[in-house]
Amino acid sequence: MSGILHKMRTALEMIKWEHSIFALPFALTAMLLAAHGLPSARTVGWILVAMVAARSAAMAFNRWADADLDAANPRTRSRAIPAGLLTRQFVLGFTCVAALIFIVAAGELNFYTLCLSPVALAILLGYSYMKRFTRWSHLVLGLSLGLAPSAAWIAVRGSLDPRILVLTAAVTLWVGGFDVLYACQDYEHDRTAGLHSLPQAAGIPAAFWAARLMHLAMLALLVWFGWLFHFRVIGWLGIAAVGALLAYEHSLVSPRDLRRLNAAFFTMNGVIAMVFLCFVAADLWLPR
Repeated sequence: MSGILHKMRTALEMIKWEHSIFALPFALTAMLLAAHGLPSARTVGWILVAMVAARSAAMAFNRWADADLDAANPRTRSRAIPAGLLTRQFVLGFTCVAALIFIVAAGELNFYTLCLSPVALAILLGYSYMKRFTRWSHLVLGLSLGLAPSAAWIAVRGSLDPRILVLTAAVTLWVGGFDVLYACQDYEHDRTAGLHSLPQAAGIPAAFWAARLMHLAMLALLVWFGWLFHFRVIGWLGIAAVGALLAYEHSLVSPRDLRRLNAAFFTMNGVIAMVFLCFVAADLWLPR
């Protein structure tokens, strides 16, 4: 029993489950807007289960699919599978269990989320192979997280409002932009391994400009989103805060200095997502 618990702890560390905070606040934002406040505790609970399970399945599958590539990359060879801490069979089993939990959670929400759950899984798992074929894999990762707001809306309403697709597009570009920055640290490895990325295809300086443009487009989409949902002053302040945090994130790294990339990637993006959720929630709940 202790051996299984140890493997589970290692698996959770491997997938960095705490980083579910990247997409989760945007899903909760859509949930609050769809419910005009707060849906039932049951709906909130199953949305949380579905979100964490989906991301866990995607991350574990990525580690399984990339095990050989990770072993050849100095930055990633200490990950659980290359380091021998977990077997590929265990990680694949973990992926299947997480995917099953996601499907069960989707089924508990409504018929439409259940029917769409295989489509979501195909995108989430398919991302792991995109960098073998296209330099635009960053946007596929972005879409994997960008699905969260639309999925949460469907979970609450049982239908899709086209307005929520604007938030899906914004999250897609937000994630795609910071994944472009993150990929800069694997520039040499990607060239050697024949993998595709914007930094590998266009060079690190051009990749930085691409990330900046993606994040500027994300802000433009958030402004459109705020207009569509009739944000009040506090909602607009939230968008302004996101813009300021993105600017600070970009100030932490440069094409010649990637040392603070983890701070920009992990810490700041978690803060950005939570700040947006808090301001939108306040916009909804404070007296008008």
